[in-house]
Amino acid sequence: MIDDFRQMRGVRFLVAAAAFVVVVAGMRAAESLLIPFLLAIFLAVIGAPPVFWLQRKGCPKGLAVLLVVFALLGLELGMAALVGTSLNSFSQSLPFYQERLQEEAAAVLGLLDRFGLPMPDRSLVQYIDPGAAMRLVTRILSGLGGVLTNTFLIILTVVFILLEASSFPGKLRAAFSDVEETFGFFDKFVTGLNRYTVIKTLVSLATGAVVAAWLAVLGVDFPLLWGMFAFLFNYVPNIGSIISAVPPVLLAFIQFGPGRALLVAAGFVAVNMVFGNLVEPRYMGRRLGLSTLVVFISLVFWGWVLGPVGMLLSVPLTMTLKIALESSDEMRWLAVLLGPESAGENTAESRTA
Repeated sequence: MIDDFRQMRGVRFLVAAAAFVVVVAGMRAAESLLIPFLLAIFLAVIGAPPVFWLQRKGCPKGLAVLLVVFALLGLELGMAALVGTSLNSFSQSLPFYQERLQEEAAAVLGLLDRFGLPMPDRSLVQYIDPGAAMRLVTRILSGLGGVLTNTFLIILTVVFILLEASSFPGKLRAAFSDVEETFGFFDKFVTGLNRYTVIKTLVSLATGAVVAAWLAVLGVDFPLLWGMFAFLFNYVPNIGSIISAVPPVLLAFIQFGPGRALLVAAGFVAVNMVFGNLVEPRYMGRRLGLSTLVVFISLVFWGWVLGPVGMLLSVPLTMTLKIALESSDEMRWLAVLLGPESAGENTAESRTA
């Protein structure tokens, strides 16, 4: 009997693993269609609270949706114009930046060698490529710009999602017999997802604006581009702030030397300390977080499945899964495992109390 039970568990695990592989392979094959759809859902989640607020103020549903969609469209077109113009200028200057980085790396190795520090062979410079960070920026923003060419499809999908959002709870009540249980799960999931997405977006916008202003004051080239980069990667906690800081620090080092590069790095540290450790936890709470290991794994996994844009959507997608798991009493244990260490300690303390 025990052997049969173990065998059934093994079969279930193999079936689940096979289904997971098939789903991931399908997602990779449908990347060109899936990414605009995921972006549309992300924009719809951001736009839903303003639509509901306008409706509560007496605005008709269609007009409220149109107003919010036009606002989102303006932001998207502005982002596309900013990314396009800045990226073209940056791409033209990229060979010069890469050459200067190689020269600076060789100079640093020569300086260390002069002080008598044991250094590997000079061919190491050929393998250490600081310009890879610059090329990463180009790939990510080019991928985002390519997705934004599907603006009409994305905006049209957002319109239909927002029009459907207000009537969806009524459909749930009509479709399921256990209305309270099903609607309670759906309501907790949507509330948590809206709260996380809106707060994270506002904090990311503030982070990008402060970074752009700081870099402009220091005279670093393309401050708006780096502010946009900081805004996008602020959705990836811990790791994202490091990734977004590396290119402008290297650029400041090329332009002005190590002193200005240290100022740029100090600005990034200060901004992420204030917004990441003070502002965001105050409004979002420690519960809506992920462990650093989960963030890194999701970054690698979604980047492999969906390309550069998948890296930007990695944490929102994983957080959506975590919020869905938290909304279910049976699966809350898995959400705790995905969360940060402090959240697990708080949960354990609350249970013992």
